[in-house]
Amino acid sequence: MTSHSLAAKQRRNVAVLAACQALLFTNNSILIAVNGLAGYALAADKSLATLPVTGWVVGAALTTYFASLLMKRIGRRGGFTVGALIGIVGAAICAVALSIGSFWLLCFGTTVFGAYNAFGQYYRFAAADAATSDFKPRAISYVLAGGLVGGIIGPATSRFTVEWLPTTYLAAYLSLIGFIALVLVLLRFLDIPEPTAVESAERGRPLARIVAQPGFVVAVIAAAFGYGVMNLLMTATPLAMGVCGHPYSAAATVISAHVVGMFAPSFFTGDLIRRFGVLNVMLLGVALNLVCIGVALAGVEVAHFWWALVLLGVGWNFMFIAATALLTETYHPAEKAKVQGLNDLLIFITMASSSFASGMILERNGWQTLNYAAIPLVAAVGVAAVWLAVKRKSVVATA
Repeated sequence: MTSHSLAAKQRRNVAVLAACQALLFTNNSILIAVNGLAGYALAADKSLATLPVTGWVVGAALTTYFASLLMKRIGRRGGFTVGALIGIVGAAICAVALSIGSFWLLCFGTTVFGAYNAFGQYYRFAAADAATSDFKPRAISYVLAGGLVGGIIGPATSRFTVEWLPTTYLAAYLSLIGFIALVLVLLRFLDIPEPTAVESAERGRPLARIVAQPGFVVAVIAAAFGYGVMNLLMTATPLAMGVCGHPYSAAATVISAHVVGMFAPSFFTGDLIRRFGVLNVMLLGVALNLVCIGVALAGVEVAHFWWALVLLGVGWNFMFIAATALLTETYHPAEKAKVQGLNDLLIFITMASSSFASGMILERNGWQTLNYAAIPLVAAVGVAAVWLAVKRKSVVATA
């Protein structure tokens, strides 16, 4: 294959994966906007309102490692197709739960739907695997940039559908099925070769040896804690705004701005990593998260929520893309399935813990305490990144 045709194939795959990412985060932003509110409406114990969000994350955590291993056997396109079909089943269960007013069935439905999110998280790795080393950071960034579309379409869809049917929120959950159907169409255009029998059988180094690498440790801490902080604050935001007397339309606007903040920087985050280094970009994300917490603690007007969530999204973007790029440096091709699977498993475990804690802390201790609880996690990412930077400088100096 010529360099020109290889570049064209890379761009086509990235475009398809970015479109799938856009649809994934369209659905995710709909769920972010309505899951907590639907849970609050149905739950007898209001402190359990964010349990549907937790179920969504737990579903992803339970399937993410399996999803990675499955794709090692049947390929990326086959794996993404399986995930999308499971997502349709999960959305249908959620719709039934809303129809009959069952809180626990809603939690089960979001748990099933979480499997779709688990498979979809590998869009970024699929782009990296199919890219040259020079194009890899930008491929990851461009695919994640697809989430920007989701940040616009998702909340707009939720605003339009939330009262569309007599049962509040029902149409929003039904809309998820339509977006996943578009994913199934797009996947027919993905051109990533299925793994050969030899590639499927290769095992690589023991996992214990891989996870002992400093780069792996920092990549996981940055990705897991970055996602955990974002989930902790983002999940509670619509509920906190409701408690403060702000209308649902304002909360949907804030969530939309947050998701845009998560993905708009992706158009240049890869270039920033190439120019300034992965750890410097990670530390910039840490700084923005700390500023976000400061803004959130300064007041409870709509503007405070808006700016805090935008800064939270941009900070997450820098930490998460930097962590993904760093992780790709820690494994050989034969090891990618188990390493990527473990990485995302740890991310989803952290997200599940933070989404469950989010509702509990908000209901019992309030919005300010919730923000204070995020500070140690952000600080841990900063300490880890500085530690690795010092360690790398020491190795270079010794060499």
